[in-house]
Amino acid sequence: MHEVGFLILGAGPCGLGAARQLEHCGVGSWLLIDSAQGPGGLASSFVDDQGFTWDVGGHVQFSHYEYFDLAMDEFLGPDGWNDHQRESWVWMRDRFVPYPFQNNLHRLPPGERDRCFEGLVAASATRGPAATDFLAWIRSTFGEGIAEGFMEPYNVKVWAHPLNLLSTSWMGERVALPDVDRVRRGIETGHDDVSWGPNNTFRFPKRGGTGAIWQACAERLPRERLRFGDRVQAIDLGDRSVTLSSGERIGYQHLISTMPLSELVRVSGQEHLAASADRGLLHSSSNIVGLGMRGQPPEALRTKCWLYFPEGNTPFYRATVFSNYAVSNVPRPGETWSLMCEVAESAYRSVDQRTLLDDVVRGVLSTGFVRDARDIVSTWSHRAAFGYPTPGLHRDETLAEIIPFFEGYGVFSRGRFGMWRYEVSNQDHSFMQGVEVVERLVNSRQEITAFDPDHANSRRHPWPFEKWES
Repeated sequence: MHEVGFLILGAGPCGLGAARQLEHCGVGSWLLIDSAQGPGGLASSFVDDQGFTWDVGGHVQFSHYEYFDLAMDEFLGPDGWNDHQRESWVWMRDRFVPYPFQNNLHRLPPGERDRCFEGLVAASATRGPAATDFLAWIRSTFGEGIAEGFMEPYNVKVWAHPLNLLSTSWMGERVALPDVDRVRRGIETGHDDVSWGPNNTFRFPKRGGTGAIWQACAERLPRERLRFGDRVQAIDLGDRSVTLSSGERIGYQHLISTMPLSELVRVSGQEHLAASADRGLLHSSSNIVGLGMRGQPPEALRTKCWLYFPEGNTPFYRATVFSNYAVSNVPRPGETWSLMCEVAESAYRSVDQRTLLDDVVRGVLSTGFVRDARDIVSTWSHRAAFGYPTPGLHRDETLAEIIPFFEGYGVFSRGRFGMWRYEVSNQDHSFMQGVEVVERLVNSRQEITAFDPDHANSRRHPWPFEKWES
């Protein structure tokens, strides 16, 4: 049996971050394994038969960490990026409403605008008990008009779960809280309020899609320590070994796992944790449908980044004008453009794979952004079985039980689905979880991102972390 000091499962941002930091720390005994044929995980990119580039969802690059930004510049070079000002919009009632919706009620038809604002005022004046689930929080925070018109239908499409099954502990910087006076001023002046959020500016690779970042990261690591195309069949916690689909067994001192935590429970045979995992680790699948079009985007989409769709006439909750991110995302810039649509799926929201493409095309045609299906010259689709780690009501208590259990056996579950914390699951968060767990194991430093999301998202972090210097 081959043995290593550190075994890493998964070559997404988290696993690659861990591998890179092991190299930086001078640790030579490590191996990274991924069942895919190359690096990237959910941050991979693909090129279809017609030459259109696609991501696995609407990824954009923004960061809370100096370390991450320096790494990104190293991977692609400081000139390897396009810088963008976010233009995100809600498409509803046959019109564009700037994001965040709740800050831009002046764009609605007058009757709905007034109903939304009156509900917001009433909700703000009511001081009831703290909401214990996301649905109750929406209604008590925004009032009836905003809840029924946008927040509830949109979030049901995104999460693909009943909203009363979601907690409120994850929101932080993910949901814009309403300021009644600010909304009132917007209604009076007609001024769009679009600056909220950590991603109001972002950058994107000039070539190769998001996957180019992680391909470049992997290329800087020793090739002999990266193994692709081999799947984990079983993990023996007692003798600290992993059995692969090839039949090979690999021993480890420390295992850094980025596989979904529910899968870690399964492949390690921990049946006593299965009920807790089933109860607390909810998730949705992501269906990505890419449409490559001839011509140029319509004037209404010429500068837009992505659009949200709360209404029922489209199966997708978000569409990204992917050709606007980088001209290299299409085969003939100026003559072709692309739209990437995302459809959520779960046990509560089924998706018929046989009709998905046609359903998406019908939805796009219903918006008027594409007027003739004959302009679609390429289609591409991808299903990620694990797309969103849903912040369910029992997630935190499940994590409090399962994460320490595995750490007692030298197994450290991190990353988007390894830690299952949506609030720290972007690329920067996931990468830094890998970096930080290595710093903990090699240099006895405190992990921040995985265990203190509020602090992680509250500021920009220098390197070394400010908490390490105190």
